Amino acid sequence: MTNKVKRLYFYTTATLLSALAVGLVLIALEENIIYFYSPSQIDQSAATNLVRVGGLVKNGSLKMYNDLGIKFIIEDNVAEVSVTYNGILPDLFREGQGVIAEGKFIDNIFVANEIVAKHDENYMPKEVYEALKNK
Repeated sequence: MTNKVKRLYFYTTATLLSALAVGLVLIALEENIIYFYSPSQIDQSAATNLVRVGGLVKNGSLKMYNDLGIKFIIEDNVAEVSVTYNGILPDLFREGQGVIAEGKFIDNIFVANEIVAKHDENYMPKEVYEALKNK
């Protein structure tokens, strides 16, 4: 076997192993990606995987149905998504507040397994606020 043939085998093997590694990484990423949608973007019939839905909690939509269970509606001024959640809510959770719910659609109702309340969009660190104030 000449050096030229050995090099050809080496580069072919290295290319195939690299392609295999990239393929495995892409498969692992696809299984762990959780997509984020607003209520107007989501297609409830197609969303059978784990997704995140974000928007504002609609005023007057909060309903407690047992000790830890709650139903509410997430809206984005265009569409609404009905959400159920069974668990402890974050301290910042309230009507009119931004929220992100992670879960799946079951019978056109979003069943959340995690709720994250968002801070006010106008929040600025103290240093940034003072720097803007001094300008």
